[in-house]
Amino acid sequence: MTAYRPLGRTGVQVSPLCLGTMMFGARGNRDHEDSVRIIRRALDAGINFVDTADVYSTGESETIVGKALAGGRRDDVVLATKFHGALGEDVNARGNSRRWIIREVENSLRRLGTDWIDLYQVHRPEPGTDFDETLGALSDLVHQGKIRYIGTSTFEPSAIVEGQWIAERRGRERVVTEQPPYSLLARGIEREVLPLAQRYGLGVLSWSPLAGGWLSGRFREGAAQPRVTRADRQPERFDVSAAENRAKLAAAEALAQLAEKAGLTLVQLALAFVLEHPAVTSAIIGPRTFEQLESQLGADALTLGPEILDAIDAIVPPGTNLSARDAGYRPAVLDDPALRRRSRG
Repeated sequence: MTAYRPLGRTGVQVSPLCLGTMMFGARGNRDHEDSVRIIRRALDAGINFVDTADVYSTGESETIVGKALAGGRRDDVVLATKFHGALGEDVNARGNSRRWIIREVENSLRRLGTDWIDLYQVHRPEPGTDFDETLGALSDLVHQGKIRYIGTSTFEPSAIVEGQWIAERRGRERVVTEQPPYSLLARGIEREVLPLAQRYGLGVLSWSPLAGGWLSGRFREGAAQPRVTRADRQPERFDVSAAENRAKLAAAEALAQLAEKAGLTLVQLALAFVLEHPAVTSAIIGPRTFEQLESQLGADALTLGPEILDAIDAIVPPGTNLSARDAGYRPAVLDDPALRRRSRG
């Protein structure tokens, strides 16, 4: 494990690899004991940053994390979770409202078996809810000691700036981190999000550094398409008959060849690339098995030279997302004509 990194300007030090736990529970590894062992192996390897969310397997992931941190491990872990997604049939059991935040933080605390959450993140924007409403509720939780810091995930640049403005003008606690998608195949955040993070001193936890499995080394031209669990939920992201996915396959092949020439696995190249950007604090890895975890440990100790980075830029130009879906968030105004047309008749 290389040196720990500052989480923005909080003074907190975190590992360059953050353990994501989305694949623990019903949507991935259903064996709680095995999942706990994987989490503890990551902690023993020097990872001190763990990220989860209330919607991961409908709270089951948080429960597994709570089990893994029991027995005295909690104090040494920077624990992050998220809220926003729907949990249940109740129309108000979701979103970014004060009503839901105050209710759901208690559920997360219970599942995690802890008295406090280090980083509580807004999982996605919700344009219909006043951002000040959200930050006001989160600020109250900071003052109550139930959460330590506030973060966002997959927010657009304008929303990131708005959050900083609200905190300054209305006396709210400041958002201190952003969690965006970032990988060799999805570099769109290099245009504005990462420069904004540097400008405002935000920590950055990048999700999907392996591009949902495309950079696992299993997607190669001429080879049979591997089965990935995400393909069951999002088949359109892996359909190689689509032009954008063919572009991803071609890029993944070129990147795999580049990694081989450099004496690296594609997984190592992918993680080292993300961690190379000066705005990135940690890359979130999301293993389902011990094998997957072991293949990613140690990638933070690698350094990519200018020749390799220039070659990467030639394969996927800076600021480019090969697939629009990989942006992680699509504003509702693009899909609902009523939101962009004056006449609704």
